[in-house]
Amino acid sequence: MGLTEVLLFFSVSFIAATINSVAGGGTFLTFPVFIMSGLTSLQANIMSTIALWPGTLASAYGYKNELEMDKTILKPLLFVSLVGGICGSTMLLLTPETVFSVLVPWLLLLATCVFTFGNRAISIIRKDQTRAPSKGFVYAGMLFIAVYGGYFGAGIGILTLAMLQLMGMSHIHKMNALKTLITSAINAVTAVIFMCSGKVVWPLAFVMVLGGISGGYVGARLALKVAPQKVRALIICIGFGMTTYFFLHNA
Repeated sequence: MGLTEVLLFFSVSFIAATINSVAGGGTFLTFPVFIMSGLTSLQANIMSTIALWPGTLASAYGYKNELEMDKTILKPLLFVSLVGGICGSTMLLLTPETVFSVLVPWLLLLATCVFTFGNRAISIIRKDQTRAPSKGFVYAGMLFIAVYGGYFGAGIGILTLAMLQLMGMSHIHKMNALKTLITSAINAVTAVIFMCSGKVVWPLAFVMVLGGISGGYVGARLALKVAPQKVRALIICIGFGMTTYFFLHNA
């Protein structure tokens, strides 16, 4: 790996982690760039998780003072998230490369739509919600989100916020704190499984982790100064643009 590649992958991870800290959606940048750099779609998905996980872990630590939730609810949620992350990442590793390549545009379309319309859906849920769903429904929904997160991952933050809203939570900072903890748990177990799979390009992973940590720190500083709406608009454009590209590429 030459200096140009090192700088490219470090920069992409840095920018994606920064975007994640400010508005979310960093995967929409890392995934297509990694593919265009010569990685297979499966490798690009794995390396995106490896690159961005340290940033979510740091964010979870930063929200520690906002984590106020009944442990009888929190522990099962984390357990379900870990189980779902294990199932999703294992499913990904068992998916043939050719099949996953066909699924990529559809996964990108799903993630882009969730990212684009998720906040509006949460607002509708908040307005129309009359009673909290049963615990069984909540855990089943969280399991589905975690499986999706382990398999692909883009957009799980929005999906998790929607599930927390269904549970009756309304304080945005506490919701973000719990969302970050849950998604970092999913990404953590997924990253460990990927690392044990033999499919991680370790020199590249080392460079990307450094970029991700640096970008996560810078993003946390910028979050108070940059309008998240502007960053979201950029990510939505990238998401739909990349979705269109992969649909045309697979045609």
